[in-house]
Amino acid sequence: MEEHFDVAVLGMGPGGEVAASRLLKAGTKVAVIERELIGGECAYWACVPSKTLLRPPEARTAAARAAGVRGAELDWAAASDYRDYMIRHLDDKAQVDGYTGQGATVIKAEGRMTGPGTLQAGDRTITADHIIIATGSEAVIPDLEGAEDVTTWTNRETFTSTTLPGRAVVIGGSAVGVETATFLARFGVNVTLVHRGTGLLEREEPRVGELARLYLQEAAVKVRLGVRAVRARRDGTDSFLELDDGTSVSTDVVIFATGRRPRSKDLGFETAGVALDARGAVQVDEHCRAADNVWAIGDATGVMPFTHVAKYQGRIVADAILGRPRPASYEGIPRVVFGDPEIAAAGITQAQADEQGRATAFAELDLPKSLTRPWTYEQEPHGNLGLLTDTDEGILIGAWAVSPLAGEWIHQASLAIRAKVPIAVLHDQVAQFPSYSEAFQTALDNLKYRKETL
Repeated sequence: MEEHFDVAVLGMGPGGEVAASRLLKAGTKVAVIERELIGGECAYWACVPSKTLLRPPEARTAAARAAGVRGAELDWAAASDYRDYMIRHLDDKAQVDGYTGQGATVIKAEGRMTGPGTLQAGDRTITADHIIIATGSEAVIPDLEGAEDVTTWTNRETFTSTTLPGRAVVIGGSAVGVETATFLARFGVNVTLVHRGTGLLEREEPRVGELARLYLQEAAVKVRLGVRAVRARRDGTDSFLELDDGTSVSTDVVIFATGRRPRSKDLGFETAGVALDARGAVQVDEHCRAADNVWAIGDATGVMPFTHVAKYQGRIVADAILGRPRPASYEGIPRVVFGDPEIAAAGITQAQADEQGRATAFAELDLPKSLTRPWTYEQEPHGNLGLLTDTDEGILIGAWAVSPLAGEWIHQASLAIRAKVPIAVLHDQVAQFPSYSEAFQTALDNLKYRKETL
């Protein structure tokens, strides 16, 4: 027997939740289908547990740097207990009851599309006027000889672990790798980070990667760049990761922070006319439409795979279904790595601007040399801000900050980029004294044209 709905949401991570909630509030008949836990990867195995566990060592480090504070200590048992509370003890009963109470039909089963407007979820056949694909992504685990002989983790095991290893090798130099290494090292684990690239956070400005490496090393992380893991092996009670430069690292666990791929394989999307790219990402238009009456949001689209982008796309799709279509814009969306200090960016890089043929000016500001706030915030302060402007258009097009609280005050740049606020207006902004936001004014006063730096 078929069950018909106005909208079926396939996958209930952050994007699916936003879309479903918006549609339910509008009185739409909605079915939500989730194979694991409502809330998705972010709520249980990624963003929430990782940021919860990164906070205690950040607070201890901040306390050590603040004048007149002594005795801050870490308590792993208390931190992991609070982590378990934050991830709901891997139980989504409250979420199931909440959506049921809002009028949704909640189906906990693996779902797949079987044709236009049709889904199979467990033993239930669902038809819907609209289907929203929100199936998220899954960790990429590269082939590694001998991996089966040693203990290997992804983000799931790392950030839900009840005990910490004595030694860990993190493979990967992206945001996940940097956050994982920071968390473990600050909790006393002997960490080596191995990355095949020549710099960390390679999607950002090279300077950001340099600073990330510096602060990881200050946290006692051994950073090995330009090397690949070729084999894992066990020798008695010890495990080793062999690298392509002939060296090896002893470890208790190998952690893969090697990226994620859209979860789209064998889910029948093609039966409804949905196109996938080579990575398996669902191809969407500016309204997140994937085919007639089929929509896709979040990591499944491969478009800026961040939780906040999935939520934004959820709003875009829900509004389109409700007859209020508007195109999605990805300009100026912030990107934050919760390292110590935080690493934040928005807009494009110099390399991207060069590819676009844009005339630019750039400034990098050493915050302690230019502002009062870093000195009121901590002893021996640190932090840097970079700005990139388009000199023809007279607007900000890129920004990055490696600094305490950077994930909060980067939003000033994010909004300026997104709204194309003229540089003249930014120059006239009056920032609170003392604050990190004063840095924008000072950096704008020190712009150098691209030709001066070539």
